[in-house]
Amino acid sequence: MEIAATPLQAMLDREAIRDCLARLARGEDRRDADLIRACCWPDGSTDYGVFAGDFDAYLAWVVPGADAILCTQHLLGQSVIDLEGDAARVETQVQSYHRIDMGDAQRDVMIGGRYLDLFERREGQWRIARRTMLYDWVQDIGVSADWSQGVMGMAFSAPHFTGRANGDHSVRFFARETD
Repeated sequence: MEIAATPLQAMLDREAIRDCLARLARGEDRRDADLIRACCWPDGSTDYGVFAGDFDAYLAWVVPGADAILCTQHLLGQSVIDLEGDAARVETQVQSYHRIDMGDAQRDVMIGGRYLDLFERREGQWRIARRTMLYDWVQDIGVSADWSQGVMGMAFSAPHFTGRANGDHSVRFFARETD
């Protein structure tokens, strides 16, 4: 059931929620505690099935992340957003990529699922109060590509073109320190 002051306010609320979701995915991919903290209420909780806990435990789990997970990327799909005053129930489709160092080789794994998020607006700001992850599928793609060889047989002209969880080129880009 939709409860909003005006259609314009409902549109603005939905956009703020989508922006929060995108920033949280970026924070998780870059293991950026400040960005994650800005998207979740400190008294919140998460349940990923493989991890469940309060916000502090979640932050300690996701930042710095597992050393074996060298790179992640979360692709967000459509979100169904049911506004209920200062709360919203949100289901967001997600596909995540993980490059995992298995010791003898790196492997690429894809996961598809949905986030079920309870958002709350406090003092005009939307953040996640509770998240549950539902898994729809997982696929082990196999041995990762060797990025030292570039892409499609063409070498990279500089090392910053490949993404990584910690300290990749996008950190400088958003800090406006690009070359």
